Amino acid sequence: MRLIRIANYPSSFAIMSMATSIWIRLRDLKQLGLTYMVYPGAVHSRFEHSLGVYWLAGEAVHRIKAHQGLELDINNFDIKTVKLAGLLHDVGHGPFSHLFEREFLPRVLNGLNWSHEDMSIRMIDYIVDKHNIDIDREYLKKARFDYLVRDSRACGLGCSFQFERLMDTMHVIEDEICYRAKDYLTVHKLFATRADMHRTVYTHAKVKAIELMVVDALSTANSYLRITDKIDKPDEFWKIDDSILKHIETNSSKELKEARDLIQRIRRRDLYQFCNEFSVPKDKLEHFKDITPQDIVCSQTAGRITLKEEDVAVSIAKIDLTRGRNNPLESVKFFKDYESGDKFSIQDHLISHLLPSFYQDKIVRVYAKKPELVEAVSKAFENFQLKIYGVKAQVHATPEKKDEIVHVSAD
Repeated sequence: MRLIRIANYPSSFAIMSMATSIWIRLRDLKQLGLTYMVYPGAVHSRFEHSLGVYWLAGEAVHRIKAHQGLELDINNFDIKTVKLAGLLHDVGHGPFSHLFEREFLPRVLNGLNWSHEDMSIRMIDYIVDKHNIDIDREYLKKARFDYLVRDSRACGLGCSFQFERLMDTMHVIEDEICYRAKDYLTVHKLFATRADMHRTVYTHAKVKAIELMVVDALSTANSYLRITDKIDKPDEFWKIDDSILKHIETNSSKELKEARDLIQRIRRRDLYQFCNEFSVPKDKLEHFKDITPQDIVCSQTAGRITLKEEDVAVSIAKIDLTRGRNNPLESVKFFKDYESGDKFSIQDHLISHLLPSFYQDKIVRVYAKKPELVEAVSKAFENFQLKIYGVKAQVHATPEKKDEIVHVSAD
């Protein structure tokens, strides 16, 4: 995170009066996408989150000004612009949080690499161009503190990360925000809390089942609704939000029947059935190739049911501390004391032997799209693991074995 020198910008309030419709749209984008269907409290929106980031950005720059205002020459325009960046940083998000850009668009547009960060800048460009406002694109930066605390509380989970401690002691050295060396464990807690939220909430097995169904629904509806035609047109993009599910569900067009049926299944809780999961072995992560429904189907042995690719759904969740297999603290700069002008990274061996020696997990989950296929899909998944890894790394027994265990216990 860097402090960027900005000057000669118009008031944030003037810009917001022109951008009201685009920004208010964030009320209709849930911060956690479809997670609320599993965690009922997770109904907070990107509007609330953006207000939180707006406040945090303001607090951060005010505290930096209080300690280094003369040194850094921070003025009121800088403060307003940093706050504006916090307010607008998420205006480029599509429906259902990251599902739109990471699952839906790559599916229907042959692996398209599209990001909401880039779209946020384009949306702001659209605002300023339309109203002839002079503003620099480079001010758009992100903040993590708000969403970790807000998401944890909304999902009924505790959050032990203390962002106030870091904000009170951060210091700018050579245009980079640095933290006191003795606060390294607090910084690490930020990354660890994020990983815990991914494992417990964001990639919850039932959340992923619902997401897989929504991606299938949007994919089949796209040719009729032409959703992807809007991703390069800011004047059209801002009109799509989470209400697209209700639009599909209540539209009687025959072209939307398949998508409509999927959404109604979600409403009835007739979800894709979780079959099993496994964590990719550490020594296989570097050359891991995404597993597809075809891989599972091709691993099926003879049985009473012959699986087809459309019977199987696969979810691959990557959980790390933001730096892949590396320690994220290596990318954070620290300082010893306020009198020192030196900044440095803290290496693994200087931190703690209690911290993890490995920083990434990749979890493969397989689902059957119909309940009667669970056993066949589970066994095919088991065969796939034996074929690729030579062992079964899955977490649960197959449905058939579960029955055996229950039977023995009953006796």
